[in-house]
Amino acid sequence: MNPSDSYADMLAAVQAFHDKHQFKNTGGEDLTYRIALMAEELGEISSCVTKGKSREQLSEEVADLFILVLGTAISADFDLNQAFWDKMEKLDMRKSKMINGRIRVSEFRDVD
Repeated sequence: MNPSDSYADMLAAVQAFHDKHQFKNTGGEDLTYRIALMAEELGEISSCVTKGKSREQLSEEVADLFILVLGTAISADFDLNQAFWDKMEKLDMRKSKMINGRIRVSEFRDVD
């Protein structure tokens, strides 16, 4: 398989993986199940960081999460590419604040 940085190629590869293992018909596209898998991957990413594992191990775990995110877009039938650009546009309009010595970009709401 030739690596590509094309979103369409990555999405097609994940779709092919779903098709190969019949995710649609065997519960692999159930959104609750997919959330649990993503939480599991976040735990593995956390372990890589907190236990000082290698950059290679970290990149593999992040790739697992990315594949799950792409697969969730397939499962829930939404255009993640468009959602990404729509969200980036919103984020670009937000202000940042230093909170506890770290930068945060969010929708800050004033509390009365």
